[in-house]
Amino acid sequence: MDFTIPEEIQDLLRQIDQFIEDEIKPLEQQDDNMRFFDHRREFARTDFENGGTPRKDWEDLLAEMRRRADRAGFLRYALPTKYGGKGGTNLGMAIIREHLAAKGLGLHNDLQNESAVVGNFPTVKMWERYGTDAQKKQFLDGMFSGETRVAFGLTEPDHGSDASWLETRAIRDGDDWVINGQKRFNSGLHNATHDLVFARTSGEEGKPKGISCFIVPVEAEGFSVDFMWWTLNMPSDHAEVTLSDVRVPADAMLGAEGDGLALANTFTHENRIRQAASGVGAAQYCINESVKYANKRITFGQPLSTRQAIQWPLAELQTECEMVRNLVYKTAHELDSTHHMEISDKVAMCNYRANRLVCNAADQAIQVHGGVGYTRHMPFEHIYRHHRRYRITEGSEEIQIRRVAQVLFGHGRPR
Repeated sequence: MDFTIPEEIQDLLRQIDQFIEDEIKPLEQQDDNMRFFDHRREFARTDFENGGTPRKDWEDLLAEMRRRADRAGFLRYALPTKYGGKGGTNLGMAIIREHLAAKGLGLHNDLQNESAVVGNFPTVKMWERYGTDAQKKQFLDGMFSGETRVAFGLTEPDHGSDASWLETRAIRDGDDWVINGQKRFNSGLHNATHDLVFARTSGEEGKPKGISCFIVPVEAEGFSVDFMWWTLNMPSDHAEVTLSDVRVPADAMLGAEGDGLALANTFTHENRIRQAASGVGAAQYCINESVKYANKRITFGQPLSTRQAIQWPLAELQTECEMVRNLVYKTAHELDSTHHMEISDKVAMCNYRANRLVCNAADQAIQVHGGVGYTRHMPFEHIYRHHRRYRITEGSEEIQIRRVAQVLFGHGRPR
């Protein structure tokens, strides 16, 4: 067994670091763009008068970062070559995402938007596997040209993790489908052109079969964005949506009728392992900053780092960080050579443990830094607020643990 990071990935990390220093850091510093990352970040990013949605100048800055990263050949690293990518591996993406998050807050890797110089495009596999040729051309090409922006509507007011019980219904009417229902935390709807709406078209409640996915234009009659949910970490793009007799043609269905939840699960394992890697990186950043502060902070005539009350919690976190990092790398490597359902329990382990780890590390960093750690002049509250959501979204940690238990005890779905 060789645990050395492959040389080609080490080379890529060096190239990325140089690119960040040459192009991204100067962009971050110009025109007071630091307002988006320092103590003003939440207010600079949020249009409080427009429902708490992201400000245009904030999203314009992220778009410029992505354009530069794309020109430099980094943004599409993980995509297939036919989409301008390099066919990057899951292991490569895990190492890169950890590396970027370990640098702390900055334009190179914005936690809140999952926007980084090396992009994460989890829906590409979904479009590629289930989309028609016309859908691929419109939405895959449109993703990079900016002509189409697709939101994701699965969760409902009364159904989150229990997605097989969702109440939104679609009924066939001639050549069309008519959709009625509600969606909650519908991601990306502040600027989307279309929404992926999951609705039951057949089958029994509680059964995954019978739920279908529809590509719904946000301008469709009867499609209403009622309000944006104001979240722990602002700004928000999470909408409450009502669909009242929304009519779409039959070719607006993505994938086969009744297979919507299988479609939704297409990208979850890759996305979960990448989130886990970012969590490890952000946790390591919190630990590193706490150690630096404890070494230089003098209390009662001695460095704070001489106190076991400070040493031991950080030593525990560093130990867990090392363990989770190695599990993430191992699982990412296996994703490159094994069907994802064969190791779904390992992906679940990585995801929920990394999410807990980074929340605990951010909380401890606040504690080590004392009063100043509690301020917005330090990055730890932002790191905590961002990563706290991943203990709920993308499959709550209870759902992740449930998957581990299913495999462990042989209950429920097989591997």
